[in-house]
Amino acid sequence: MNKQHNYNTLDDYLKNKYKQKVFKVALNGNFTCPNRDGTVSNGGCIFCSGEGSGEFAGKRGAPLKEQFEEVKNIISIKWPNSLYIAYFQANTNTYGPLDKLKSLYYEAINLDPNIVALSVATRPDCLSDEVISLLDEINKIKPVWVELGLQTTNEKTAKIINRGYKNEVFYDAVSRLRKRNIDCIVHIINGLPHETSQDMLNTIKDLNNLDIQGIKIHSLYVLKNTPLEVMYSNNEFSLLSLEEYIEITAKQLELLNPNIIIHRISGDAPKDQLVAPLWGLKKFVVMNELDKYMRNNNIHQGDEYYKKQE
Repeated sequence: MNKQHNYNTLDDYLKNKYKQKVFKVALNGNFTCPNRDGTVSNGGCIFCSGEGSGEFAGKRGAPLKEQFEEVKNIISIKWPNSLYIAYFQANTNTYGPLDKLKSLYYEAINLDPNIVALSVATRPDCLSDEVISLLDEINKIKPVWVELGLQTTNEKTAKIINRGYKNEVFYDAVSRLRKRNIDCIVHIINGLPHETSQDMLNTIKDLNNLDIQGIKIHSLYVLKNTPLEVMYSNNEFSLLSLEEYIEITAKQLELLNPNIIIHRISGDAPKDQLVAPLWGLKKFVVMNELDKYMRNNNIHQGDEYYKKQE
């Protein structure tokens, strides 16, 4: 942990490992999702937009090289000697024929000699043994990260958000990935409908029992044209204030295994689609407020985790 943050940031981890600036480049592999095409459900998770959380990924259907070069050209103006992580972000990026996956993954890691890793966002119910074997194959060439959308370990909430799988499926996926030494990054959301602060802390406690390498913590935000927007309009739940989000996130970090890397502590809401909360647009404000809160209260990642180990 550095002086600026009282938790293990991804930026620090990458700088320590590669000794230079590393950027994730979000790519769109033109995937869909079993929670949208009728395999699991037709509605998707209630908070998910039509882009499948890929608003900041490349253009759907565009060649990967074109998507990558567009981002690289912007970054290289300020950081000309950067390294990159090829990141398949939109929808479920292991949901497709094996030959398509193999072609896209290999193309991605070979887009540029400065690509140092492959990151794949997916669902735990879309990780067959054949897909994991493919990821294992690539992991022997360049590091592979698999990002899993868990959101919560509260099964009642999972039904409310239409997650479409039980916790056991997630636990099994993590176990099978780790047997192949593939890094797992877990997405969770704070402020889901009807969840208490204790529910959010319980999710962290459950994750502490697993062999995961990273976590992304998001605040819940409401996007236009989603089932969540309907619920919000009907006053079926309340969103967290910035102060509430900072307080609960600090407590989560205090509980969390200190070896787990924090990939994100605030979501990126697309401005043109955001309904609420508007503070979700101020990513750096959220980060700064969390840093200030943790410093003022002498909170560090893992403080409570260490106490449990004594």
